[in-house]
Amino acid sequence: MNEQDLAANGETPPTPRATYRLQFSSGFGFRDAAALAPYLAGLGVSHVYASPYMKARPGSSHGYDIVDHNALNAELGSPEDLAAMVAAFKANGLGQIVDFVPNHMGVGGADNAWWLDTLEWGPDSPFAGYFDIDWDSDRAHLKGKLLIPFLGDQYGAVLEAGDLALRFDPEGGDFAVWAYGTHKLPICPLHYQTILGQDHPALERLGDAFAGLPNYRPHVIRRAGDLKADLARLVAGEPEVGEAVDAAVAALNGTPGDPASFGGLHDLIQQQHWRAAFFGVAADDINYRRFFNINELAGLRMEQPELFDLTHRFVLEKIADGTLDGLRIDHIDGLLDPKGYCIRLREAAARPFYLVVEKILARHEHLRDDWPIEGTTGYEFANLVGGLFVDPASEGAFDRLYSGFTGATRAFEDIVRDCKIRIMTTEMASELNVLARDAGRIARSNWKSCDFTNNILHMGLKEIVARFPVYRTYIDGSTPDEADRRDIDWAITQARRSEDAPDGTVFDFLHALLTTDLVAEPRSGYSRQAVVHFAMKVQQYSGPVMAKGLEDTAFYRYNRLVSLNEVGGHPEHFGTAVAAFHRANQDRGARWPHAMLSTSTHDTKRGEDTRARLHVLSEMPEEWERHIQSWSRVVRARRGEVEGTAPPDHNDEYLLYQLLLGAWPVELTEVDNLDAKAVADFATRVEGAMIKSVREAKVHSSWTAPNQDYEEALVSFLRDCLDTTRTNPFLDSFRPFQARIARLGMINSLSQTLAKLTVPGMPDLYQGSELWELSLVDPDNRRPVDYELRRRLVADVEAMAGDADAMGGLVERWKDGAVKLAVTRIVLALRREKPALFAEGGYEALEVSGARAEHACAFARDHDGDHVVVAFPRLVAALEDGEGWGDTTISLPEDAAGRRWRNAFTGRAVDVIAQDGGPAVRAEAILSAFPVALLVADD
Repeated sequence: MNEQDLAANGETPPTPRATYRLQFSSGFGFRDAAALAPYLAGLGVSHVYASPYMKARPGSSHGYDIVDHNALNAELGSPEDLAAMVAAFKANGLGQIVDFVPNHMGVGGADNAWWLDTLEWGPDSPFAGYFDIDWDSDRAHLKGKLLIPFLGDQYGAVLEAGDLALRFDPEGGDFAVWAYGTHKLPICPLHYQTILGQDHPALERLGDAFAGLPNYRPHVIRRAGDLKADLARLVAGEPEVGEAVDAAVAALNGTPGDPASFGGLHDLIQQQHWRAAFFGVAADDINYRRFFNINELAGLRMEQPELFDLTHRFVLEKIADGTLDGLRIDHIDGLLDPKGYCIRLREAAARPFYLVVEKILARHEHLRDDWPIEGTTGYEFANLVGGLFVDPASEGAFDRLYSGFTGATRAFEDIVRDCKIRIMTTEMASELNVLARDAGRIARSNWKSCDFTNNILHMGLKEIVARFPVYRTYIDGSTPDEADRRDIDWAITQARRSEDAPDGTVFDFLHALLTTDLVAEPRSGYSRQAVVHFAMKVQQYSGPVMAKGLEDTAFYRYNRLVSLNEVGGHPEHFGTAVAAFHRANQDRGARWPHAMLSTSTHDTKRGEDTRARLHVLSEMPEEWERHIQSWSRVVRARRGEVEGTAPPDHNDEYLLYQLLLGAWPVELTEVDNLDAKAVADFATRVEGAMIKSVREAKVHSSWTAPNQDYEEALVSFLRDCLDTTRTNPFLDSFRPFQARIARLGMINSLSQTLAKLTVPGMPDLYQGSELWELSLVDPDNRRPVDYELRRRLVADVEAMAGDADAMGGLVERWKDGAVKLAVTRIVLALRREKPALFAEGGYEALEVSGARAEHACAFARDHDGDHVVVAFPRLVAALEDGEGWGDTTISLPEDAAGRRWRNAFTGRAVDVIAQDGGPAVRAEAILSAFPVALLVADD
């Protein structure tokens, strides 16, 4: 049910005209956002798109580790500050959508009340069912326990070091073990008698009362609260009781250096509903669903109606009172039933609202038409439009130069499969073991399949998930969708061919299990509930495996052209044909006309303008190869590496050169003398990105086992590349080439910006990206934004729209980013002037003819006789020859003849010419004074 369906039902969501993403943190709160309202309104957006601002773990830099969905993050401001921000937005005509996180909560620490109660009471906690916990482990040491893998060393070492310490809270009257003084691990009140002992009469009586709590079923927890309050009052009123409690706690805590003294504390810990463990244990023993493999983010069972109602109270209130016009749903694929969730969300809201979901689509995959949403958050668009600036004719040359320099020859598909298997055998092995166990229980419930062991099912599942062509399917107990069948069939067909594949009959069984065909007929002999639940749980597993294997491993191993290694991208696909670009836009306009369009997000691995620069390399493979070979020789020679085989390896070295080119600061471009401090600051940023890259690649280092020697060699290599203290042949060669790439990348950036703001969809601007967005992977892309600079530049460009000379001047001073800002403001102003044209208008691909035809892309938007024409260059390195556009023409809509047209950027009237196919305009006439063109019909 897309937006047209909602409208047919009398529901019209308030669709934003354009959004501006703000990343909230302790350094940028509600008051800071309120102060930006006039600037953002002047920029031309209609809505602020806020990162999550519900209560998160203390110090959160992103807000996705929420601990209370119905409370504000106090580090961002008070409720009054939020109200002031909302008032400032509304006073400036701005609405708001917010990023909402239904899949998981932040755990660990001492801030999540639901998690702490679950640790205290185990499966009996009223909140235990909200988390996706497997209490029925087949491992005896985890039966009825929750693994807490937050220790930095082996449990015994941490215990004997005194870093697991029992503490008493005199205000709450409760006990907890604290790990490193940070992670609170509550003691179940049933065991308080062990702590209180018999040395003080009053404590002995209370201890006996705590031991008798089972007599109060089903009100044990309430009675325990009363007894805790009694203990708190007793300690507050009688100092000697407090001293006795302190003594009892001290006796259990033991003394570092005396291992035997920790026996009592260990015995107490062993009785709890949790098991504290080294973080490395999680891979094998984790028994709660996580966000990917992050121990501190625990999955929620959002399919439960009560949990849904509890966690959505705040946002639904804000939708009802008009504070929020929309939601962006984080990680929709993490939910057991994404479609059901979206339906429930629509039904629960008091009024229509704009709804988009974070969803990564495979190249062949389409967003499900029956989801009641406006679309995705736009990862697919970022890769679609970026591909326009990649020359597909160079793919073979890039394969040769990449393999020649790095020695890497494996196909990307093989790398992805191996990376997914690695994830399943290391970081996410426990989840696969649980799935195999559950599949075994189903198999043994019927004599037809009872001989399939857990191990053979484990082998089969691993091979299938490793070959899944999509993040997940959407089996929900109803008749499986054709797309789901196609993807399951593909995965199983490929898995059967694996050299490690088990007997084929296992795949027959798993096929029927994953498609739920096993219970398609009555009296199947299998539990329908068990089969459907299993199929849905596999879907929750395949998504994280794909994300970790593809985005967070393979993307860091395969560095052929890293501008293609983007979230939602397909690095093996080298470039987007203009015809494919048009088809995708037409399809979006027909099916998802208000889907979000993104080119930079908090998740992108490189900023939009970093990628725009790197795309240029695709046009000059031979020159690029000469440079990297030369740079490698001079840098390694400078380091005394005669053989050229010392760390870093050539794959990481190749990545480094790309990051330096893509992110090199504009203030260091085309300057006579380099600012040493600016170069050092940049080196620090690149160092962070490179260390993250090699750890994510998991070849020479990793997050769980960092290889300090390799990482130090890598950093040293980087520092030698950027050494400004002496003559540096690398920089002498690098800087002229970088300047050329940066200028060409600027043109790509303007084209990309214009496309995003004019094709069907709702454009989003990531914070700060109205100027050059040359960031690297997070956290680099969450650096503070200089809004004072942007305000000054807005004042500079305010009156320049329509002045050809002034706009040309912005191109000459391109480094300050004002030219991108001007394009953004001019197009957003036109969107405000013609909202129906951009929100509802048709899309027509326009033919480009002539000598430079392959170097331009053009299309028209139309609505009720109103037209705009968009044209921009692509593959711009070829345009450096100074020959201009020659005889290249761009067709216009059929009714363009006889109308007056002007270029919104330069203000110049456009001469329409006649050619065999109808009205047209010369490319030279509209793309020479300014790099991109937006033609408006004035009559």
